[in-house]
Amino acid sequence: MQVLTALLLATFALAGPSAAETIYVSNEQDNTVAVVDGASMTLSATIDVGRRPRGMALSVDGKELFVAEGDDNRIGVVDLAKRQVVGQLPSGTDPEFFVVHPDGKRLFVANENDNLVSVVDIAAAKIAGTVDVGVEPEGMAVSADGRYVACTSETTSMLHLIDAGTLELVDNLLVDTRPRAAAFSPDAKQLWVSSEIRGTVTVFDTATREQTGKIRFEVPGIRREGVQVVGIEMSRDGASAYVALGPANRVAEVDAKTLAVRRLYLVGQRPWHVALSDDQKRLISANGNSGDISFIDLENQEVVKSLPVGRGPWGVVIGP
Repeated sequence: MQVLTALLLATFALAGPSAAETIYVSNEQDNTVAVVDGASMTLSATIDVGRRPRGMALSVDGKELFVAEGDDNRIGVVDLAKRQVVGQLPSGTDPEFFVVHPDGKRLFVANENDNLVSVVDIAAAKIAGTVDVGVEPEGMAVSADGRYVACTSETTSMLHLIDAGTLELVDNLLVDTRPRAAAFSPDAKQLWVSSEIRGTVTVFDTATREQTGKIRFEVPGIRREGVQVVGIEMSRDGASAYVALGPANRVAEVDAKTLAVRRLYLVGQRPWHVALSDDQKRLISANGNSGDISFIDLENQEVVKSLPVGRGPWGVVIGP
């Protein structure tokens, strides 16, 4: 009996970090952030935020959630313990997506209507600088070492590389039509960018800015124009990438070394963005048209549940 009890306690201890996770989903049409308990996979709360919430990110200490409130031209600050908005930050016009710099002091925000990236000083609650980029900037990424920030511009079909220290534009790279999301590999040696219209992901060498590969996605039974590539999430070990395929209603799992598509997961309607759990065993997709999120068990390679969360789920973040 003592041996069995010890085994059960060890099992619960190992499961603890995953069970404690909380999933946050921005509902673009409801002006809310849904709060989902990761252990029970149930909706536990809904937080009222500003108008048209889309991109989200956790503060470096994990105590606050920043939310891009596009129609209010600001970043809402949510206290996760209180589960309520406790402040706002300036963002520039129409913030859509943004990243928190690893130093925890700055946000880099894509201003879709102004063709700018705004740099927000969090402590001072002011815009500390701007960088001119292409037309309709949206996707943002920051390298783990904090050296570079990347931005996609949809209409210009470019990927812009910014020096995070000097705020100088390092390079402009032509990519496939209507780039949406960008992601650095964990070692910052690669930069991935999705193309919504072409249904591709292009991979660049960060140092040389040379294209090193391209992934084309095909879904049986779906015409090519129905495969529209949007959000990208890289695994912590750099071995895998997960890519939302929009109206194809699929999330692709990609071998990050060979760039081969390993498998496709059927999720809700029009997944926008995806997020990995801390233990890297589960993936969550935010499905904009079906108003739900899908839970993907990566070990067993199956979708285990869909959960309604609100109207127009767009962004998804997993935190403590």
